[in-house]
Amino acid sequence: MRFRFFEEHRASFPTNRLCNVVGVSTRGLRAFHNRPASRRQRSDPVTLTHIKEQSRLNLGSYGRPRMTEELFEIGLGLGHRRVGSLMRQNGKSVVITLKHKVTTNSVHEFNIAPNLPGRDFSADQPNQKWADDISYVWTRDGWVYLAVVLDLHSRRIIGWDVSNRMKRDLAIPALKMAIAFRTPPKGCIHHTDRGSQYRFHDYQEILRQYGYKVSMSG
Repeated sequence: MRFRFFEEHRASFPTNRLCNVVGVSTRGLRAFHNRPASRRQRSDPVTLTHIKEQSRLNLGSYGRPRMTEELFEIGLGLGHRRVGSLMRQNGKSVVITLKHKVTTNSVHEFNIAPNLPGRDFSADQPNQKWADDISYVWTRDGWVYLAVVLDLHSRRIIGWDVSNRMKRDLAIPALKMAIAFRTPPKGCIHHTDRGSQYRFHDYQEILRQYGYKVSMSG
Protein backbone atom coordinates (compact mmCIF):
# COMPACT_ATOMS: atom_id res chain seq x y z
CA MET A 1 0.00 0.00 0.00
CA ARG A 2 2.84 2.39 0.85
CA PHE A 3 4.61 1.78 -2.44
CA ARG A 4 1.34 2.22 -4.30
CA PHE A 5 0.82 5.57 -2.55
CA PHE A 6 4.35 6.53 -3.56
CA GLU A 7 3.69 5.70 -7.26
CA GLU A 8 0.47 7.69 -7.28
CA HIS A 9 2.12 10.86 -5.92
CA ARG A 10 5.69 10.68 -7.19
CA ALA A 11 5.01 13.21 -9.95
CA SER A 12 3.86 15.84 -7.41
CA PHE A 13 6.47 15.55 -4.63
CA PRO A 14 10.22 14.94 -4.29
CA THR A 15 11.28 11.32 -3.76
CA ASN A 16 12.96 11.94 -0.39
CA ARG A 17 9.91 13.69 0.99
CA LEU A 18 7.57 10.90 -0.09
CA CYS A 19 9.90 8.27 1.40
CA ASN A 20 9.76 10.10 4.73
CA VAL A 21 5.98 10.40 4.61
CA VAL A 22 5.30 6.73 3.88
CA GLY A 23 8.15 5.46 6.03
CA VAL A 24 10.33 3.66 3.49
CA SER A 25 13.97 4.06 2.59
CA THR A 26 15.26 4.91 -0.87
CA ARG A 27 17.00 1.55 -0.83
CA GLY A 28 13.72 -0.24 -0.13
CA LEU A 29 12.12 1.75 -2.92
CA ARG A 30 14.76 0.59 -5.40
CA ALA A 31 14.33 -3.00 -4.25
CA PHE A 32 10.57 -2.73 -4.82
CA HIS A 33 11.08 -1.40 -8.36
CA ASN A 34 13.58 -4.16 -9.19
CA ARG A 35 11.40 -6.94 -7.76
CA PRO A 36 9.93 -9.27 -10.43
CA ALA A 37 6.21 -8.79 -11.05
CA SER A 38 3.96 -11.20 -9.18
CA ARG A 39 1.74 -13.69 -10.97
CA ARG A 40 -1.29 -11.51 -10.30
CA GLN A 41 0.49 -8.40 -11.61
CA ARG A 42 1.35 -10.28 -14.80
CA SER A 43 -2.15 -11.65 -15.30
CA ASP A 44 -4.15 -8.52 -14.43
CA PRO A 45 -3.40 -6.67 -17.74
CA VAL A 46 -4.52 -9.74 -19.71
CA THR A 47 -7.69 -10.07 -17.64
CA LEU A 48 -8.42 -6.36 -17.94
CA THR A 49 -8.08 -6.56 -21.73
CA HIS A 50 -10.74 -9.29 -21.82
CA ILE A 51 -12.98 -7.31 -19.43
CA LYS A 52 -12.79 -4.23 -21.64
CA GLU A 53 -13.53 -6.26 -24.76
CA GLN A 54 -16.52 -8.06 -23.22
CA SER A 55 -17.83 -4.75 -21.89
CA ARG A 56 -17.53 -3.20 -25.35
CA LEU A 57 -19.19 -6.12 -27.14
CA ASN A 58 -22.10 -6.17 -24.70
CA LEU A 59 -22.57 -2.38 -24.50
CA GLY A 60 -21.62 -2.20 -20.83
CA SER A 61 -24.47 -4.49 -19.76
CA TYR A 62 -22.34 -7.06 -17.88
CA GLY A 63 -22.03 -6.78 -14.12
CA ARG A 64 -19.59 -8.68 -11.93
CA PRO A 65 -21.35 -12.12 -11.96
CA ARG A 66 -21.92 -12.24 -15.73
CA MET A 67 -18.41 -10.93 -16.45
CA THR A 68 -16.93 -13.62 -14.17
CA GLU A 69 -18.82 -16.29 -16.12
CA GLU A 70 -17.56 -14.93 -19.44
CA LEU A 71 -13.96 -14.93 -18.21
CA PHE A 72 -14.34 -18.48 -16.89
CA GLU A 73 -15.54 -19.68 -20.30
CA ILE A 74 -12.34 -18.41 -21.95
CA GLY A 75 -10.11 -20.01 -19.32
CA LEU A 76 -9.65 -17.17 -16.83
CA GLY A 77 -10.91 -18.64 -13.56
CA LEU A 78 -11.02 -15.55 -11.35
CA GLY A 79 -13.30 -15.04 -8.37
CA HIS A 80 -16.17 -12.56 -8.28
CA ARG A 81 -14.30 -10.24 -5.91
CA ARG A 82 -11.22 -9.97 -8.11
CA VAL A 83 -13.27 -9.36 -11.24
CA GLY A 84 -15.35 -6.75 -9.41
CA SER A 85 -12.21 -5.03 -8.14
CA LEU A 86 -10.69 -4.80 -11.63
CA MET A 87 -13.96 -3.48 -13.04
CA ARG A 88 -14.23 -0.79 -10.35
CA GLN A 89 -10.61 0.27 -10.72
CA ASN A 90 -11.09 0.76 -14.45
CA GLY A 91 -14.54 2.31 -14.45
CA LYS A 92 -16.37 -0.67 -15.94
CA SER A 93 -19.78 -0.40 -14.32
CA VAL A 94 -23.09 -1.65 -15.66
CA VAL A 95 -24.91 0.73 -18.02
CA ILE A 96 -28.53 0.98 -16.85
CA THR A 97 -30.96 1.13 -19.75
CA LEU A 98 -34.71 1.38 -20.08
CA LYS A 99 -36.50 -1.93 -20.53
CA HIS A 100 -38.96 -0.58 -23.06
CA LYS A 101 -39.32 2.47 -25.25
CA VAL A 102 -42.54 3.45 -27.00
CA THR A 103 -42.23 3.66 -30.78
CA THR A 104 -45.92 3.81 -31.73
CA ASN A 105 -48.30 6.64 -30.91
CA SER A 106 -51.75 5.46 -31.89
CA VAL A 107 -53.54 8.42 -30.30
CA HIS A 108 -53.77 11.03 -33.04
CA GLU A 109 -56.21 12.84 -35.33
CA PHE A 110 -55.36 11.02 -38.54
CA ASN A 111 -57.63 8.52 -40.24
CA ILE A 112 -57.07 4.79 -39.85
CA ALA A 113 -56.83 2.61 -42.97
CA PRO A 114 -58.34 -0.91 -43.08
CA ASN A 115 -56.27 -4.05 -42.56
CA LEU A 116 -55.98 -5.37 -46.12
CA PRO A 117 -53.76 -8.47 -45.61
CA GLY A 118 -55.76 -9.64 -42.60
CA ARG A 119 -53.51 -12.33 -41.13
CA ASP A 120 -51.87 -13.21 -44.45
CA PHE A 121 -48.43 -11.62 -44.43
CA SER A 122 -47.08 -13.71 -47.28
CA ALA A 123 -46.67 -12.55 -50.88
CA ASP A 124 -46.44 -14.51 -54.16
CA GLN A 125 -44.12 -12.03 -55.84
CA PRO A 126 -41.92 -9.00 -55.07
CA ASN A 127 -43.52 -5.57 -54.60
CA GLN A 128 -46.92 -7.07 -53.85
CA LYS A 129 -46.95 -6.34 -50.12
CA TRP A 130 -44.66 -4.07 -48.15
CA ALA A 131 -44.58 -3.68 -44.38
CA ASP A 132 -43.05 -0.82 -42.38
CA ASP A 133 -42.07 -0.69 -38.75
CA ILE A 134 -40.08 1.40 -36.26
CA SER A 135 -37.91 -0.17 -33.59
CA TYR A 136 -35.16 1.02 -31.26
CA VAL A 137 -31.59 -0.11 -30.70
CA TRP A 138 -29.23 0.59 -27.81
CA THR A 139 -25.81 1.84 -28.95
CA ARG A 140 -22.72 3.19 -27.26
CA ASP A 141 -24.11 6.71 -27.83
CA GLY A 142 -27.59 5.94 -26.46
CA TRP A 143 -30.89 4.88 -28.00
CA VAL A 144 -31.42 5.23 -31.74
CA TYR A 145 -34.69 4.69 -33.60
CA LEU A 146 -34.69 2.49 -36.68
CA ALA A 147 -37.35 2.73 -39.39
CA VAL A 148 -37.44 -0.14 -41.91
CA VAL A 149 -39.44 -1.17 -44.99
CA LEU A 150 -39.72 -4.90 -45.77
CA ASP A 151 -40.85 -6.68 -48.89
CA LEU A 152 -43.01 -9.49 -47.51
CA HIS A 153 -42.17 -11.74 -50.46
CA SER A 154 -38.49 -12.09 -49.51
CA ARG A 155 -38.60 -10.54 -46.00
CA ARG A 156 -35.74 -8.38 -47.19
CA ILE A 157 -35.21 -4.86 -45.84
CA ILE A 158 -35.43 -2.57 -48.86
CA GLY A 159 -35.40 0.78 -47.07
CA TRP A 160 -34.22 2.06 -43.70
CA ASP A 161 -33.28 5.15 -41.73
CA VAL A 162 -31.89 5.85 -38.25
CA SER A 163 -32.37 8.83 -35.94
CA ASN A 164 -31.57 9.64 -32.32
CA ARG A 165 -35.05 11.17 -31.97
CA MET A 166 -38.53 9.80 -32.56
CA LYS A 167 -39.40 12.40 -35.20
CA ARG A 168 -42.74 12.60 -36.95
CA ASP A 169 -41.06 12.24 -40.34
CA LEU A 170 -38.70 9.43 -39.24
CA ALA A 171 -40.27 6.88 -41.59
CA ILE A 172 -40.16 9.05 -44.73
CA PRO A 173 -36.46 8.56 -45.65
CA ALA A 174 -36.87 4.78 -45.29
CA LEU A 175 -39.89 4.84 -47.62
CA LYS A 176 -38.08 7.00 -50.19
CA MET A 177 -35.09 4.65 -50.15
CA ALA A 178 -37.36 1.64 -50.79
CA ILE A 179 -39.13 3.41 -53.65
CA ALA A 180 -35.83 4.39 -55.26
CA PHE A 181 -34.55 0.83 -54.86
CA ARG A 182 -37.64 -1.01 -56.13
CA THR A 183 -39.87 1.44 -58.12
CA PRO A 184 -43.01 -0.50 -57.08
CA PRO A 185 -46.06 -0.77 -59.36
CA LYS A 186 -49.34 0.90 -58.43
CA GLY A 187 -51.51 -1.28 -56.22
CA CYS A 188 -48.71 -2.50 -53.94
CA ILE A 189 -50.12 -2.98 -50.43
CA HIS A 190 -48.34 -0.80 -47.90
CA HIS A 191 -49.02 -2.14 -44.39
CA THR A 192 -48.06 -0.50 -41.09
CA ASP A 193 -49.25 -0.15 -37.53
CA ARG A 194 -51.44 2.82 -36.59
CA GLY A 195 -48.60 5.07 -35.45
CA SER A 196 -48.73 8.77 -36.19
CA GLN A 197 -45.52 8.57 -38.25
CA TYR A 198 -47.42 6.53 -40.84
CA ARG A 199 -50.53 8.72 -40.75
CA PHE A 200 -48.49 11.92 -41.08
CA HIS A 201 -49.91 13.78 -44.12
CA ASP A 202 -46.49 14.07 -45.84
CA TYR A 203 -46.05 10.29 -45.58
CA GLN A 204 -49.55 9.62 -46.88
CA GLU A 205 -48.98 12.02 -49.76
CA ILE A 206 -46.03 9.91 -50.94
CA LEU A 207 -48.19 6.77 -50.77
CA ARG A 208 -50.93 8.46 -52.83
CA GLN A 209 -48.39 9.74 -55.34
CA TYR A 210 -47.10 6.23 -56.04
CA GLY A 211 -50.49 4.52 -55.98
CA TYR A 212 -50.10 2.32 -52.89
CA LYS A 213 -53.02 0.56 -51.25
CA VAL A 214 -52.77 1.81 -47.67
CA SER A 215 -53.28 -0.80 -44.94
CA MET A 216 -53.04 -0.65 -41.15
CA SER A 217 -53.57 -2.81 -38.10
CA GLY A 218 -53.02 -2.57 -34.37
